[in-house]
Amino acid sequence: MLIDGTALLLNALPIALLGAILGLDMVSFPQIMIARPIVSATAAGAFVGRPAAGLLIGVVLELIALETLPFGASRYAEWGTAGAVGGAVFAAQPVGVPGALPVGMLAALATAFCSSWSMVVVRKMNARIVRTYRCAIDAGSAEAVTNIQLRCMALDFLRGFLVTLVALLIFVPLGRLLVNRWTVDAVHARAVVITVAATVAASAIWKIFHTTARAGWLFLVGLVGGGIWIALQ
Repeated sequence: MLIDGTALLLNALPIALLGAILGLDMVSFPQIMIARPIVSATAAGAFVGRPAAGLLIGVVLELIALETLPFGASRYAEWGTAGAVGGAVFAAQPVGVPGALPVGMLAALATAFCSSWSMVVVRKMNARIVRTYRCAIDAGSAEAVTNIQLRCMALDFLRGFLVTLVALLIFVPLGRLLVNRWTVDAVHARAVVITVAATVAASAIWKIFHTTARAGWLFLVGLVGGGIWIALQ
């Protein structure tokens, strides 16, 4: 058990580091969209040796992530770490196992929920950091502003690392246990997951359609164009 636990920890550390970078991209830096599930899950799957598996679950997670609008002081899911965990857990399962996709989605969604809470904690800690530099900021110190930025980013990096690491240590062994006891066939299991994800995506798209002029027509043009492109391949 000690050997298995040590191996799990060592295998989880590189993906946890990836999750830290992805979590940092969500809000802090550099915000270049690598925190999107389709990117984060594919990267985590590549770490496990199955990038295609990571891409598959990343596409499904992307449908759910369309609902997230990461701006302002609202609380929202953090998909960088969630995608990394979901991609790693899904890719770690044997190829073709019926319960692999639902288990990977469970791991990703649970991580997204916990990451949402962790971001609130970090924001409160950031506020405390700012208060300690208040006098220096009032005096116009550029060094104080730089220190605040670096300390807050370091906290966010650590948050992403710990969330990803803890989630992997929980869901990799739990995923194996659930997959071994899974009884629903692959077709029905995947159909339920994709239906739920598509429903969430449709809801998110509708929010845009009924508030943005000509959004429906633009979506229809893109859908038809994409369909034609696929048919010509």
